[in-house]
Amino acid sequence: MICNRCSTETNIHTRSMFNEQDICMDCKDKEMKHSDYKKAQDADHQQIRQGNYNFKGIGKPTNL
Repeated sequence: MICNRCSTETNIHTRSMFNEQDICMDCKDKEMKHSDYKKAQDADHQQIRQGNYNFKGIGKPTNL
């Protein structure tokens, strides 16, 4: 798989908390250190509690 964010080839990936990208673990580490990560996480959890399992995220910050 190729990371949708940094284009690195990887065998391990996860979904971004900010949008619908499949990202490598290095990009996930960077994402988790971003100041808006908690905001994205809270929004995702709120949508799940409301029954929305297809939340597209709050959008990737420009400085990520």
